[in-house]
Amino acid sequence: MRKAPAILLLAAALALAGCSYRPLYGSSSESAGVAATLSSVSIPEAEDRVGQLIRNDLMSSMQAGKGEDKYTLLLKPVVKKNGVIDKAQPNVTREAITLSVTYELVERSSGTIVNEGKTFSQASYDVIRQPFADLQAETNATERAVHEVSADIRTRLAAHFAKQQPAL
Repeated sequence: MRKAPAILLLAAALALAGCSYRPLYGSSSESAGVAATLSSVSIPEAEDRVGQLIRNDLMSSMQAGKGEDKYTLLLKPVVKKNGVIDKAQPNVTREAITLSVTYELVERSSGTIVNEGKTFSQASYDVIRQPFADLQAETNATERAVHEVSADIRTRLAAHFAKQQPAL
């Protein structure tokens, strides 16, 4: 009875080996892998604070700018703040930050757009009518939205580059 889970695990491992499954960030002797390609993406300086936060998050997670600059990632963030609760409470209201980002991955040698997309995130926070606490809550919600959006962009770019990698 105890051997059944081990046998199932072994069968699953053999099945995955036969279907040419490979890790997203893996490398091989033929290819440096997705991580190396992600590091060849340069991201221009942003014009606003939210764009700067997205850029910094992407650069640290992708190790962008560490390799040869083969691609440029253009980001266009749009931030909106709106109320969440329709019926206002006397002491507390709820706000939400909606962050939408349109991105384009441009191949530097040809100037062609090789990947593009749009992603968004919404993060809510309480407004308690204390100026410092409200500002900190809004900043925290913005940073949460930025982190979610940048993780989505990084994953989409990694998936794009994985499709370009030669089969093992």
